[in-house]
Amino acid sequence: MDLGRIGVWSGRLQRRPTAEARASAQDWEQLGYGTLWIPESPGGKDVLTFSAILLASTKRIPIATGIAIIWARDPVAMKNASRTLAEAFADRFLLGVGISHRSTAVLRGHEYAKPLAAMRAYLTAMDAAPFDGHPPIAEPKKVVAALGPKMIALAGDLADGVHPFLSTPDHTAAAREILGPEKLIAVEQGVVLADDPDIARDAARTNFERFLRWPNYRNHFRRMGFADKDLSEGGSDLLVDALYAWGDVGAIKKRVDEHLDAGADHVCLQVVAGDLDEDAALRELAPALLV
Repeated sequence: MDLGRIGVWSGRLQRRPTAEARASAQDWEQLGYGTLWIPESPGGKDVLTFSAILLASTKRIPIATGIAIIWARDPVAMKNASRTLAEAFADRFLLGVGISHRSTAVLRGHEYAKPLAAMRAYLTAMDAAPFDGHPPIAEPKKVVAALGPKMIALAGDLADGVHPFLSTPDHTAAAREILGPEKLIAVEQGVVLADDPDIARDAARTNFERFLRWPNYRNHFRRMGFADKDLSEGGSDLLVDALYAWGDVGAIKKRVDEHLDAGADHVCLQVVAGDLDEDAALRELAPALLV
């Protein structure tokens, strides 16, 4: 599977009519983006069904889940859905799985007590899942939404790599040191195409505010060295600037290159509201990034 160096991470697609989502995926494929990542929310579209729709609507671009929530389906269902997609669309589906948050687990009737142990048990059960359908040429690859060092190490043992979210190039370098040279690091990077600092940071904070409410992310930010004062009032400028790349195309490219230089194999861009909408921003970024 060739993910390319630069992809797209889009949460907007699931909230758009399917016909529009198909058209955007086709446009991004034609622009040359390497992979399209789509998330799953507790009350949103089923990410595996949506992956099938997008795979059938495109010709080349891989579709990756960033992420499929483990509480939403049991390990056998998750593994066999990924096998089904991998057989139908050879080398074009990458399964990203994640623990999500306590509220998501409770909503689905699960207990969120020991997330690391839960992920270990889940990945182990996926590997043992029986399958009597027509098999794919190769078992589908999977990555884990891992932020802390223990979850990163677990992903190195039981998966093909990691999909960090809201992280920095320093975090990428630390993940590479834990994982070694062979495992995949596919980093999400929020971007705002706006030169005005106030406009750019306001856009980033609008995107960021919900993440600041979740303990998993707050702990993640503290592990990266940010103080509690950075986590208040929508996030300090220091925190926002560390997590979001904003400015012109050159500034966005600089941050992407920092991740790649730190050890990332792939960087997927999440366009945050700014002067341009998602499609327009990705068109503007493509000539500089997809070289």
